[in-house]
Amino acid sequence: MRLLVALLVWFLRAVFASRGSLALENLALRQQLATYARGQKRPRLKREERVFWVALSRVWAGWQWSSAPDCR
Repeated sequence: MRLLVALLVWFLRAVFASRGSLALENLALRQQLATYARGQKRPRLKREERVFWVALSRVWAGWQWSSAPDCR
């Protein structure tokens, strides 16, 4: 049930969000996937990844929403 609600919220947000915001969210999610793809249990961020997140946080106001888990 929570997954269905999370998907519905994501869909409504995608419909009404600006194109630039969606592009930044996609970039952030791709970065997270690349970090987790390294296969470590708890991967440490590299220096360039930290720089990416700092730059993203200054450019995109909704970055914290994207990095928070949807379902618990």
